Amino acid sequence: MDTVSKAKKILVLGGGFAGVECVRKLELYFRKEEDIQITLVSEDNFFLFTPMLPQVASGTIETRHIVIPVRTLLKRAKFYEAEVKNIDPYGKTVTLSGTKEKRGISLHYDYLVLALGSQTNFFGMDKLEELAYSMKTLNDAVVLRNRVIDMLEQADNETDPVLKKSLLTFVIVGGGFAGIETAGELMDLLHDARKFYPNIEKTDIRVIVLEAMSAILPGFNEKLAKFALEKLHGRGIEVKVSTKLSSFTGDEVLIEDAHPQVDPNKQSLVSAIQTRTLVWTAGVTPVDIIKKSVFKTNRGGIVVDEFLQAIDFPEVFAVGDCCYIIDPKTNRPLPPTAQSAESEAEIVAKNLHALITNRKKEKFVYSPKGQMAVIGKRSAIASMFGIHLHGIFAWMLWRIIYLSKIPRLDKKVRIFLDWSIDMFFDRDIARLKVMREKPVEEFKELDEVDDVW
Repeated sequence: MDTVSKAKKILVLGGGFAGVECVRKLELYFRKEEDIQITLVSEDNFFLFTPMLPQVASGTIETRHIVIPVRTLLKRAKFYEAEVKNIDPYGKTVTLSGTKEKRGISLHYDYLVLALGSQTNFFGMDKLEELAYSMKTLNDAVVLRNRVIDMLEQADNETDPVLKKSLLTFVIVGGGFAGIETAGELMDLLHDARKFYPNIEKTDIRVIVLEAMSAILPGFNEKLAKFALEKLHGRGIEVKVSTKLSSFTGDEVLIEDAHPQVDPNKQSLVSAIQTRTLVWTAGVTPVDIIKKSVFKTNRGGIVVDEFLQAIDFPEVFAVGDCCYIIDPKTNRPLPPTAQSAESEAEIVAKNLHALITNRKKEKFVYSPKGQMAVIGKRSAIASMFGIHLHGIFAWMLWRIIYLSKIPRLDKKVRIFLDWSIDMFFDRDIARLKVMREKPVEEFKELDEVDDVW
């Protein structure tokens, strides 16, 4: 039986799907090795089940039910709730930021796993970050729900028909999973809440999806994507494909053809949509600390080998949204999904165990298990193991599978009860006084000390 030669320190950065899955697997592999020290660092002290964010935005699921405290998921790993300030792979040190209440700290490692995830990518569009709403964090979902209810409140008493129409027009940029699911959930919320607003007609409400590509839900079976498009149109959601956002001023969206004809004498047609609410779900990019690091990157993500080790730093692994991996089947980067993140995390945990116990490492081969997307109340599309489903059966499958992936039983029960209550009772339209996040300010470092392991 292999034995560990000396104490090793494994440091995992990031508390999302990849980070949490990696730590849990490491705890299993090293459950009998007391001298293997595992540490997890995350900005939040909870794990967020992001696939259900649109349902939080629509009020179908209560906010706290899709967050699981990280400490309840760990058995022996040490946990730090902190922001990563600096990563030094040469000195094998990670520095955590300090605040007014706590000192900065340096953590030393033998092996490092980078699972810091991603941030919303606005593609350099001026002021869009300030004016648009996003769907990346729990706060984003709550703020968006408040915004929708606020627009209903204002529109119900608005006498100017033009202004009223703009208040009830919601534009979503991005026709991927997040954009389509958000559009469907928002339409459900608007239609369910409308009964409490006597001056708002069904025809007053507009939900518009803008997609720069020629089809929505890339990667899905063509027939399923077509079914989804027809279902969205049938529910009154306008989907404009091959259309890109040109600008947003806060009350007007300018759009243009994403694939204009090659004709020097013909200008691209630009049109305007009057709206006060723009939701941006058009893409993500690795976090800044990864893009500015000394690691070799491509499109902001850390370039890794077949074992998910960073180039030039074999003791560093990268997983999830912050790494760059080409899928040999498509010759394109792997999609930033929870499914791929967890698959990468499992291989990294296995390879770390192999390195420490002098065993053979395993190459990462991505095998997608399927795709699912909810497109509205009691309707979804699903593609699993070569079987394509749509409608209510796909919707039921979506709920069963995602409920099974919730880590804790108490959260499973709460979500199931939320879904059951939604079938019989009206949604809560109370608007919580939650404000948009202010720009992040740098904390003053009070001190920096070495961690005592």
